Amino acid sequence: MECGVWSIRRQSISFDGMSLNDDKFYFYYYNIFTINRCDKESGPTDDKERANWSNGLEFLMSCISMSVGLGNVWRFPFTAYENGGGAFLIPYIIVLIVIGKPMYYLEMCLGQFTSKGSVKIWSICPAFLGVGYGQAVGTMCIITYYSSLIALTLYYMGISFQSILPWTFCRDSWEEACVDSLPKGQLPNTTRKLQSSSELYFVKEVVKEKNQIDDGLGLPDLNLTICLFVSWFIIFLVIRRGVKSSGKAAYFLAIFPYVVLIALLVRSVTLEGAKDGILFFLKPNWRELLNLKVWKEAVVQCFFSLAVGLGPVIMFSSYNRFDHNIYRDALIVTSLDTITSLIAGITIFGILGNLAHNLGISDIKEVIKGGTGLAFISYPDAIAKFQAVPQVFAVLFFFMLFVLGVGSIVALQSAIVTIICDQFKSIQFWIVALITSICGFLLGLVYITPGGQWILNLVDFYGGTYVIFVLAIFQLVGIVWLYGLQNLCDDIEFMTHRKVTIYWRLCWSFLTPVMMMIIFIYSMLNIEALTYRGNVYPKSAEVAGWILFAIGLSQFPLWALWYIRSHYQNSITTASVKRKYFLVITK
Repeated sequence: MECGVWSIRRQSISFDGMSLNDDKFYFYYYNIFTINRCDKESGPTDDKERANWSNGLEFLMSCISMSVGLGNVWRFPFTAYENGGGAFLIPYIIVLIVIGKPMYYLEMCLGQFTSKGSVKIWSICPAFLGVGYGQAVGTMCIITYYSSLIALTLYYMGISFQSILPWTFCRDSWEEACVDSLPKGQLPNTTRKLQSSSELYFVKEVVKEKNQIDDGLGLPDLNLTICLFVSWFIIFLVIRRGVKSSGKAAYFLAIFPYVVLIALLVRSVTLEGAKDGILFFLKPNWRELLNLKVWKEAVVQCFFSLAVGLGPVIMFSSYNRFDHNIYRDALIVTSLDTITSLIAGITIFGILGNLAHNLGISDIKEVIKGGTGLAFISYPDAIAKFQAVPQVFAVLFFFMLFVLGVGSIVALQSAIVTIICDQFKSIQFWIVALITSICGFLLGLVYITPGGQWILNLVDFYGGTYVIFVLAIFQLVGIVWLYGLQNLCDDIEFMTHRKVTIYWRLCWSFLTPVMMMIIFIYSMLNIEALTYRGNVYPKSAEVAGWILFAIGLSQFPLWALWYIRSHYQNSITTASVKRKYFLVITK
């Protein structure tokens, strides 16, 4: 049975008043993906050698380990705090319903229907091939700095085995106004800024951070280099055999973090002062709901957490059987992701509330650090104040962060490897996995230099967030508006045997792309100078950031022009039609 209908629709167009209907150009639109012979039991059969998950549970566990990552524990609590506290949950849940779930389910459907990675799926609309390559650029940017973060978690986990946690006391060599675990501004009879020992330990001993990016990058730290190598070696071991190996590891990568998180939750809510911290996290600032910046941050957090627009959702789904119930899995993963973020927020702010209580501070804001500092300054500071065996909780906490990070990178790295293997089928998967892991390790060295945190912030802003966001809009336009909503729904109904409801149709065709466009336009109109630790980046760094953004975004028009030009002289016959979407030819 053919996978759908592949009729050709011919349209005439005009340009500068000239009709192009007569012996000039034709635009042919084909209704379905690449022609695949398929049946309800086995699905497409044009790619017989493609691996499959051993069972559906491996796929679900892999999606959970991918989506429930560092973003839930490291990024979500601070983002919520910065954008209205409990009020942030309202736009976040709305964004999840209008953007997150529709995008996640759409990408699952695309991957499972085509059995292709995030680039090859664009056989439905080859002019949009650059969207897949642009997303790969953004994904590689995220992989490089993400690996440096898990190297830091591995380092902190290692030093947590010491009898005295090393970040709990000051060193004379720091030559700074330092006090053990106290916030800035609390040292009496001094005009110098006070910094906690955990903050100075991270800055002076771990990353050896430079004051300005103009001071240069410096050389990678030896200890962090070893941790980075170990991290990438573990990642390679997990992905070396594709889903056959990563699927088995997914059980641990998905389940273990919940064991630790629940243990930390139980511990945090029983600490003195935890109630104040939790209320601080949940207390809503309703005025922030009218601030478009809050909605933008909700969208960014949703993308960052669910990993939509990056490729791994499509990649994981491409290894499913054609009739797998992805509708159920999409709802489970997106709902569980949100619940995990809430649990993590309550846990973290319970711990921070205890820290503020122990320090005699009424304003919890004074113990909160943003970005990387939240994971490696505020959290260690709070854990060190535990009265009973803080080393145990420190080891568990940083091991949890390490596992969460590995789960996310395994998915992101596998997406890149799949793109390459889809393009060059003769190359063995493990060879590509090895080469890309080596490249990831070498690129990750940049972020563990004294200037690495400056680069991390820059790459995250320009190479990750904005590139992925813009290309996700193009992805929706290409699939839903050009390929066609009805064609898409027909394919999904054929595959899932489930009718596509008005909710999905309305979101895909209007609500999701329009809301994303509004948020992006607002972001561009209100973009602010990028800063790190209160310091503005020099112009040269901003230019480098915009170049990185342009490299990712330019993939779309460049590949579109290449496709149009390469097919300009081609003729087309019914026998050669393979359900391609967009061809420009000369008659």
